Amino acid sequence: MNVHDSERLSGLLEAAGYAPVIAGESADLLVFNTCAVRENADNKLYGNLGQLYERKLENPDFQIAVGGCLAQKDRKTIIDKAPWVDVVFGTHNIGSLPALLARAKHNGEAQIEILESLETFPSDLPTKRDSTYSAWVSISVGCNNTCTFCIVPSLRGKEKDRRPGEILAEIEALVAEGVIEVTLLGQNVNTYGVEFGDKGAFAKLLRACGNIDGLERVRFTSPHPAAFTDDVIAAMAETHNVMPQLHMPLQSGSDRILKEMKRSYRSEKYLGILDRVRKAIPDASISTDIIVGFPSETEEDFQETLRVIKESRFAICYTFQYSKRPGTPAADLPEQISKEIVQERYERLLEVVNDLAWAENKLQIGKRVEVLIGNSEGRKDDRTHRLTGRARDSRLVHINWPVELAAPRPGDLVWAEVVDAKPYFLIADAGITPEVKRTRAGDAFDAFEEASCATPVALSKPRMGVIDLNVSVKSND
Repeated sequence: MNVHDSERLSGLLEAAGYAPVIAGESADLLVFNTCAVRENADNKLYGNLGQLYERKLENPDFQIAVGGCLAQKDRKTIIDKAPWVDVVFGTHNIGSLPALLARAKHNGEAQIEILESLETFPSDLPTKRDSTYSAWVSISVGCNNTCTFCIVPSLRGKEKDRRPGEILAEIEALVAEGVIEVTLLGQNVNTYGVEFGDKGAFAKLLRACGNIDGLERVRFTSPHPAAFTDDVIAAMAETHNVMPQLHMPLQSGSDRILKEMKRSYRSEKYLGILDRVRKAIPDASISTDIIVGFPSETEEDFQETLRVIKESRFAICYTFQYSKRPGTPAADLPEQISKEIVQERYERLLEVVNDLAWAENKLQIGKRVEVLIGNSEGRKDDRTHRLTGRARDSRLVHINWPVELAAPRPGDLVWAEVVDAKPYFLIADAGITPEVKRTRAGDAFDAFEEASCATPVALSKPRMGVIDLNVSVKSND
């Protein structure tokens, strides 16, 4: 969600006359797009703002803006802690950023604008994608769930759905530009359609994507086990371009902890969903999210989580230590778990999930996979001569490529045989005469590269950088 918002912010700023900062040059504007799910994001934001204080003193015209979930949560606190920030804006009004920057410069004082509800759906705003072949497409924003550990509903608001026609029109426009892969994005994609009273809307949307010529791959994130229905499984299995990949957040394998989390499903139901998915899609790759150390979690609860993980045979587990977020019900629960216990359980969890991921990946050895070459990888390095991309099931694949042959372009499809497996990636061999499908996405990459070389960025324009603050700090220059 944050990456998608950052693409919109970059598009808005370029439309307003800004240009991306060139490596080695100083930006005239720096925008922090923040997350509030974990405490680490807070620390990184204020640490980064502190480092910019001297730069602001040296150049008062240098502007700093803070947006996203943390801005929605902290509001005026950001200005109190870092009065050199020029603009604070929330999750519901990213389209206001250019005007707020201009107003801050004109008035000579910080501008804070936090709306409580969405004004413009993010996909109605300009965008600048980092990828020529892949795109996010929002189908909804907000969430109607009340998970006790999660602050997102209070910051993103109640679920708001786009009409199917708008979504399909956006996808068709993206395909016309050369995009061959889309990821349908929502806080809870399974409840898509709640606003217009169609409980089967998400399955219908997946099937409709199958009718779009030129669209090679469709993914979605994130579903919720409580609302995951068999019509979605059928749509995944029967729609040719919906990928055999499912991210299904578990959070905990303990039924008692799931109840405390208000997750509204239990481990038996969860495992039943995975069984039905694998029956319909035998080669499905399934990933999940796990939280360790939720308040009152006992060793028995933790063992239940390990049991469910082992039965689920996840290809990837995204693991997190519980982070106490002020404003969430879980923050006020008794029996908060000590850092030492959480860390010890987390390390045991990592050992189990790494072993499982490696075992699942080893099952891929000998299979021939279709790999979509990544946007910036190209040759992985001069030593290995490997290309990198994603298989249909979203596994990361490094492909041994003949040294004497030109590499395919980002967006092209390559078929290769898996020859080795590691816990979080596969190694494949393209052979002496590789099978490559040149795509319109590859053509679009060539055109983009040509235009970039022919038209250098005009440095007379204000220069900007957008930084995502989530698990890590990522520059989207």
